[in-house]
Amino acid sequence: MSSLDLKNPVAIAEELIRCPSVTPIEGGALDALEMMLKDLGFTCTRLPFSEDGTADVDNLYAEYGEGAPHFCFAGHTDVVPPGNDDDWSYAPFAPTITDGKLYGRGAVDMKGGIAAFVAAVASYLAEGQRVGKISFLITGDEEGPAINGTKKMLEWLKAENKIPDHCIVGEPTNPNTLGEMMKVGRRGSITGEILVTGTQGHVAYPHLADNPIPKMITLVSALQELVLDEGSEFFQPSNLEFVTLDVGNTADNVIPQNSRAQFNIRFNDHHSGASLTTLLNDTLAATGVEGYEFNTRISGESFLTETNKLTEIVALSAKSVTGNTPEQSTTGGTSDARFIANYCPVIEFGAVGQTMHKVDEHIRVDDLNDLQLIYIDILRKYFI
Repeated sequence: MSSLDLKNPVAIAEELIRCPSVTPIEGGALDALEMMLKDLGFTCTRLPFSEDGTADVDNLYAEYGEGAPHFCFAGHTDVVPPGNDDDWSYAPFAPTITDGKLYGRGAVDMKGGIAAFVAAVASYLAEGQRVGKISFLITGDEEGPAINGTKKMLEWLKAENKIPDHCIVGEPTNPNTLGEMMKVGRRGSITGEILVTGTQGHVAYPHLADNPIPKMITLVSALQELVLDEGSEFFQPSNLEFVTLDVGNTADNVIPQNSRAQFNIRFNDHHSGASLTTLLNDTLAATGVEGYEFNTRISGESFLTETNKLTEIVALSAKSVTGNTPEQSTTGGTSDARFIANYCPVIEFGAVGQTMHKVDEHIRVDDLNDLQLIYIDILRKYFI
């Protein structure tokens, strides 16, 4: 039995932050969460997955009650590396409260959100209110390649006939103040890589070599000049950003053999991963450059959750606690909501994200307590 007060989100967050669960290491975080949820009467199932060429990942599915409606909270216990511990004011895995703030890696992204929902469930169940089914879908592979986590868990849920009716992801969605924003969609993401192979040679004898750099410049320029769109009703414009361009050459008198460039596109609902791949291939082919390879990897399609029961409830609950009516936004990067959207309506609502992934990551204690209150109110309204 857990000795924690499971109605106290701060105590729960501290317990989870103590676990050094840097992707893909479980670090004791899922173990701790499983113990808490079992104490609340949840049936817990560990779902480890593996795939060739990727790290093994442990995951947790937990459910309480039965029948409809089925409300799911999704999130992740894995965190990004803390970097140099000496750069932190407090050790990243030794939760510290000072000046009304809880410091530690994962405080915002997103052990704080998990703690708030666990405490909300504990408080809600203690009220003796009506429950259909409440579940937790918690992965250890959100900050990593996201191959052995939520995506495979959802396939398991479908096979077990456990797909929820609605899902809320507890990612940090608020830019500055709790209650100002929920995410109802996300842009898609596609990564492209170009490799131009030439012939190495001496810079004084260019006729004996084949320099890949001018060819790469032509290819990069063609993609850089693309105007993908001007945005859509619910999404900001798609953007293509080069993230690396290199030849790995350390000599000033050698024409290199290879040149490599990589870029990422965050795209809206004007496109799909497949349509963008076709556009990119056609654009590169039109340059007339020969001797290059081009590959793409689609990590997520764009999605939009239309206004529904859950979006309305979250807006009402956030306003009742904070006085703010959250904007329905599709800004930001990707999250595991992109996988969940293929199965049921999903939104994201969680903490203020200003310090996520940063040194001295922290969450205001008042925000953590208020997030619990918002989640409790969501449960009350959802299970009426």
